[in-house]
Amino acid sequence: MTIKKILVVDDTPMYIEQMKQILVDEGYEIITASSGKEALQKAKTSQPELIFMDIVMPEMDGFAACRELAKDASTKQIPVIFVSSKNTEADKVWAELQGAKAYITKPYTAAQILEQVDAFAR
Repeated sequence: MTIKKILVVDDTPMYIEQMKQILVDEGYEIITASSGKEALQKAKTSQPELIFMDIVMPEMDGFAACRELAKDASTKQIPVIFVSSKNTEADKVWAELQGAKAYITKPYTAAQILEQVDAFAR
């Protein structure tokens, strides 16, 4: 699968900018959202090939957004990778149960982000 467009979802502007810089430097088109609710709308209209999503956000958290994306025929094929400061094994297992394909903990490195993009580009 060729990845060109990535949706980055986080309610902290610093994390959005940091992730954007990593991905734009590699030539990816970036769409951003600051809540799970906004992420659902942008995923449907923009059809990104990959989504990096925080868990703790206003309006709708990442877990709920991931469940909704997995239920919708127009977005269920888009892999969701959680990027969160939540770092327990229970969080990682719950993320997988919600449909997430991978889990990265904050703080992360550029290499960790790009490794995930490469994994889904195959």
